[in-house]
Parts: sequence; C-alpha cells; structure tokens
Amino acid sequence: MGYLLVIVVYSLAQIALGVWIARRARGSGEFFVAGRSLGPGLLAATLLAANIGAGSTIGAAGRGYRDGIPAWWWVGSAAIGSAILAIWIAPRIRRIAAEHDLKTIGDFLEWRYDHRVRAAIAALLWVATLAILAGQYLAVASILGTVVGLGKTWSCLIGATVATTYFAAGGLRSSVAVNVVQVAVKLFGFVVALPLALASVGGIAGLHASFPPGPYWSVWSGGNSGWFYMAIVVPAFIVSPGILQKVYGARDDRAARVGVGVNAIVLLLFAFVPPVLGMIARAHHPELGPARLSDQALPMVFMTDVPFWAGALGLAAVFSADLSAADAVLFMLATSFSQDLYKRFLRPSASDAQVLRVARLAAVAGSVLAVAIAVSVAKDIVDALAIFYTLLGVSLFVPMIAGLFTRRRDPAAALSAIAGGVLGAAGVHWFRGPGFLYGLTPPMWGIAVAGVAYAGATMLTRRDKL
Repeated sequence: MGYLLVIVVYSLAQIALGVWIARRARGSGEFFVAGRSLGPGLLAATLLAANIGAGSTIGAAGRGYRDGIPAWWWVGSAAIGSAILAIWIAPRIRRIAAEHDLKTIGDFLEWRYDHRVRAAIAALLWVATLAILAGQYLAVASILGTVVGLGKTWSCLIGATVATTYFAAGGLRSSVAVNVVQVAVKLFGFVVALPLALASVGGIAGLHASFPPGPYWSVWSGGNSGWFYMAIVVPAFIVSPGILQKVYGARDDRAARVGVGVNAIVLLLFAFVPPVLGMIARAHHPELGPARLSDQALPMVFMTDVPFWAGALGLAAVFSADLSAADAVLFMLATSFSQDLYKRFLRPSASDAQVLRVARLAAVAGSVLAVAIAVSVAKDIVDALAIFYTLLGVSLFVPMIAGLFTRRRDPAAALSAIAGGVLGAAGVHWFRGPGFLYGLTPPMWGIAVAGVAYAGATMLTRRDKL
C-alpha cells in the first residue's frame, strides 16, 4: 500500500504543476514550441524525459532479463542517434524553423517539398504514434499490476489520465516544467537503486556467478538483442517529430547542439542500467519467462530486492519515465493532427484558439485509442515501440535528410522514398520475418529501398526536364 501511495501523490503533484504552468501557454507558439525560448538545460531535460521512457526502462530491463548485456543496444542506439542529431541536424533544422516560423515536421516537409508529402507523413505518424503511446501505457500497467494487482485496463486508464491532463493543459510549455522534475526523479531513483540491487546478488562477482559465460554477457549480440537495434532506433532518433519539434523550441543553435548533446551523453551512460537490473531480476526471479512477464522484471526488483525507501523511489522513477515519454508522444499526436491536418487541409482559416482546442482534443482522442490498443492488441513494450521506430525510420529518414542537405525541391522523390521505405520493410518482414535477409533486417532494407527510390525518382525527373 505504501508503494501505491507514493505513486498516487507523485501523480497528483505532476498534474498540479502542469496545470499551474499552463497559465503561461496562451497561444500556439507557447503550446507547440514553448516560445522558442528553451536553453540547453531545459532542452536536455525535456529530451531526456521523452527518451528515458517505457522502452528505455521497463522494456530494456525486460530485454536484459531475457538476453543479458546485449540489451544495452536499445538505449545505446538512442544515444548514437542523438549524438548524430546534435552534431549535424539539430542546429540546422532549428535555424530553418525559426527563420520560417515552422512549428511541426509537417511544416518543414511542406516548405521543403509540398502538401502531399506533409499529408502522407502526418497520416503515417498517427498510425505509428498510437503504437508507441500504447507501449507507454503498457508500462504503467506493468507497474500498477505488480504493485497492487490492478488490471491492465484500469492501469492504462490511470496513466493516460495523468499524462493527458498535464500535457493538454499547456502543451510543450507545461510538459517542459513537469519534465524537469521527472528527469531528476528518474535519474536519482536509478542511481540509488542500482548499487543496492547489485548488492542483493553479491555485486558484479555475484551476478557473474549467476550466469555462465556466453552470449548473455556479450556486448555485441545475444538472443534477440544486439547491435542490429541500431537499424530500428538510430534513424528514428535522428528524425523523430517529437524530438525535432522540441529542438524547434531551442532559443539558438548553441542551445540546440548542447541540449541534444547532453541528452546523448546521459543516454549512453544510462544504457547499461536497465539491462543490469533485468539480469538481477532474473537471478532473483527466474520464474518470469515470457515477454509479457519479463516486463515485470524491473518493478519486481524495486518491490522485493531493495529497501522500501529505495524501491518506492525506483518505482516513482519508472512511473516518471512512462509518463514523460507518454506526454512526448501526445505532443506528436496533438501537433500532427491540429497543425498538419486540421489547420492545413480541413480548416485553413482556423483561429489560433481553434487550433489549440483541436490540439487538446486530438491528445485526448489519441490517448483513448492508445489505451484500446494497449488493452486489446499490444503484448510487449519493446515490440510496440519497435513498430513506431521502424515505420518512422523507413518513411521519414530519407526525405528529412535529403530535405536538409540538398537544394533540389523534388516532391515526387520524397513520396517515392516514403512509399518505397514502407513497402520495402513490410515486404521483407512478410517474406523473411523479423530476422536477417542477406545480412540486413527489414528496417535496414526499408531505408535502403527508400534511398534507392529517392535517387531513382530524382534522376527520372531530371531527365524529363532536359
């Protein structure tokens, strides 16, 4: 009961803070890009809040339980993608967004290509984003189910209510404020809990003694985890709309570069923590087997293998991770629907107040749909997130990178890349499954086909104009 009380009080505090800060979010500029005023510290905090979510904590610990050390690549790949974003992408796209008053990735795609590209990506993102939001709510269900035995439906509804309330109140402005608290809680919680959990198995030596040498200890790959996570995660973290739209809120190029860079460094340091906690859970609780049960590995460690105060702090940290990632996903849903679909195609004459109202309604509707998916369809947190990352990478990576670093405006090439990436990944997955085909996974094939389709369409349009 004590663990539940901590989670309830913490949830109410987050809602109260978000609603209080929301008083300053009076227009779409505040709601969507926080007035373009974020310094490196606030930008790093809100990115870490989004990136250390259900997949990076409960999901990565579950993979660590199952596969061992190779599960570090799930968060490690996010760090690599974030580093590339910091060095080459973030300052450039922030500058373009500020110069042309862009608020969403759809704004950029239409500015760089045309409205058809914007519409295609907006539609795909809505489908993909619901999957990742369902993953966050599944993580909440694993926590509340482990702590008090609450059913999946009610657990998902509680998580959805908390995240949707403080996000819908003030958008990015209120999310950033809540995210600062969430990041502090989650990082401190894991820093405190890890050594205590390690001590419970006799330290590193005791953990080594629990499992024989082999793939479970490999840094590169073992089981279904390993370096190939990079094909799913790295492209998505370079072009994720939720991340790039937070970058839009940076006050200058330096804030964008430093904020994203700090986020990358922290992710790299954090990458080993959840897998090691998952391995500790396996040493203590070998009865957790299937993926749906191994998602309970992290809550089990915090509830049974460390002192109460450390476990309560750890559970609050994980709950923070789930909610902060959920509000980042709600940000994508709300901005994509209100700005890229409603304002652009359905009602171009909509006022600022009407766009904000639609954004809030889109967040609520998306949250309800995600709960339905979590309850009836999704089974495993990382698998749910992988759907999002794969679709995001194969559809958006090539058009975004080409749009940033080439001068030619070629909508046909962008549309060809989107279609080729999605069909290529889906075709390989249908033919071969999630494994390798000639050394490449379906996401790798998808990005490769997207690149070839873009280049081929570009050459054809050039030839037609000669």
